[in-house]
Amino acid sequence: MEQIETIELIRTSQSWDGTELPDYFQGRPEIIAMKYVIPQGEKLAWHHHDAMNCGVLVQGELTIISQDGTTKIVHEGEAVVEMVGTVHHGENRGDKTVILYMFYLSKEGLPLSVQHPEVPME
Repeated sequence: MEQIETIELIRTSQSWDGTELPDYFQGRPEIIAMKYVIPQGEKLAWHHHDAMNCGVLVQGELTIISQDGTTKIVHEGEAVVEMVGTVHHGENRGDKTVILYMFYLSKEGLPLSVQHPEVPME
């Protein structure tokens, strides 16, 4: 008989770049779960998040780049805590489609991300 296994993927109070996460919002929380599918060679637009979020990359490899050039490569099976309030974007530079599940601790009416079209893509 197989045993139940529990594995903690991440426990932190910092985003992937080492910045401390903000305090919780006041008021009623809203929890949102999203699945992102990013084809090979595609880039997300520059954006920032006002709400804390973390996720698990279930397929592929995702490169996250902050506006100052700091880079994090997330590999299949790894968890990542996103930056809050810092402009960044993700790219699929790998050889497979990226599948990423993200979980947001937000509040009603707050967008999941705020786009920054004024920042040029490379």
